[in-house]
Amino acid sequence: MIEKEIFGEEAMELFGEKLAGALKQGGVVYLDGNLGMGKTTLVRGLLRGLGYIGPVKSPTYTIVEPYELDGGEVYHFDLYRISDAEELEYMGIRDYFRDDVLCLVEWAEMGKGVLPEPDIIVHLDLVRSGRAVSIESKTAYGDVAINGIIEQLAS
Repeated sequence: MIEKEIFGEEAMELFGEKLAGALKQGGVVYLDGNLGMGKTTLVRGLLRGLGYIGPVKSPTYTIVEPYELDGGEVYHFDLYRISDAEELEYMGIRDYFRDDVLCLVEWAEMGKGVLPEPDIIVHLDLVRSGRAVSIESKTAYGDVAINGIIEQLAS
């Protein structure tokens, strides 16, 4: 597990950029935290770290925002407005979760029973005037990603 305190939007984006170096091969990342914790800001930094230069917006109303990158595809999900996990089946959610794709999921608990298990979970919470971030591995690939993140944070 990795634990870090982050203060400010710029620092959160920089942290996201560091995560990108360890997630270039894809995977499933759950982003856990209340409203306003900086989940989309973290995603913006992560996408920048993967080379994306366009606008990054929250998929609160669209449910998913796709990003085509030179190195592959990234899908950013926000399931906050889902009332039943079955809704995800109707949108073909399983088609997004392929081995070569990075899927970032906010409010994953809304898709319980339909979503695949995460490789890592990023927890965001309040701490003083910033955010406490912890990253926990849930799979063998998640263990590799965590080690990569530790290396990225050290550089």
